[in-house]
Amino acid sequence: MLRPIDNYFLQHSEPNQSCLQFMRGHILKLDDNITEAWKYGMPVFCYKGKMMCYLWVHKKLLLPYLGIVEGKLINHPDLIIEKRAKMKILLIDPEKDIPIELIDSILKEVLQYYIK
Repeated sequence: MLRPIDNYFLQHSEPNQSCLQFMRGHILKLDDNITEAWKYGMPVFCYKGKMMCYLWVHKKLLLPYLGIVEGKLINHPDLIIEKRAKMKILLIDPEKDIPIELIDSILKEVLQYYIK
């Protein structure tokens, strides 16, 4: 039987599924202290137990995105706040090459917040 977190990644159709699966693996490889958890019905990535980011699919645009839990503290022009008070998101177009350098620069800034 699949865990809910594994089922989440498998339930999406391509190309979103491959994009989300790649992002999952990439985030987990960034730092040994990053773990994944199933919270609030979504895959969440934690740094030493503290929620750091999550992966989801935008309901209207149907695009995968990386959600930054403490997004309000990260000042990056590619992060979108929409109607959220705290979190910001980075939309990812699964039809194009995944912007690894952009994602890494954002996540390194996020990690600095948690390391302090």
